[in-house]
Formats: sequence, structure tokens, C-alpha cells
Amino acid sequence: MITKETIKSEVEKVKDDYLEVLYKIVKIFEQASAGDSFVRDIRAKNADKLDEVNWQVFIQKTYGSFSDSPIVRHCK
Repeated sequence: MITKETIKSEVEKVKDDYLEVLYKIVKIFEQASAGDSFVRDIRAKNADKLDEVNWQVFIQKTYGSFSDSPIVRHCK
């Protein structure tokens, strides 16, 4: 899940030249409610990207979770 802290840390990396554009984008989302077609369109267009991000987060959270009891593949 993307948090406000994650977004804030990414905003810190944005070049100063793009801050005005970024600010306008944020204002657009403030004005839009979740039921707006604009928001639904954005979500639909980015569904694949969100799935990819969610998968990457899952991998980061679970990586090494079986290190104490490794999975063993038994061959016949």
C-alpha cells in the first residue's frame, strides 16, 4: 500500500522545475472525489501499474521469510 510518507519521500526527489506541475496535479486530486469519472479513469488506466507495485511490495515484505526453514524440492 502506498502511504503519504512514501509519496512525501518521492516528492523530495522531484526537480524544482516540476514543482508547479506537481502542485497542480495534487490540487486536481483534492477537488476530485472517488466517485468522479476522472478518478475512475485514472485508476482503470493504471491498474496494471498498481498491480505491479503491489507485487513488488509483497516481494519486499516476504523476501527471506522462509530463511529459517527453506523450501526443499524432493526429486523422485
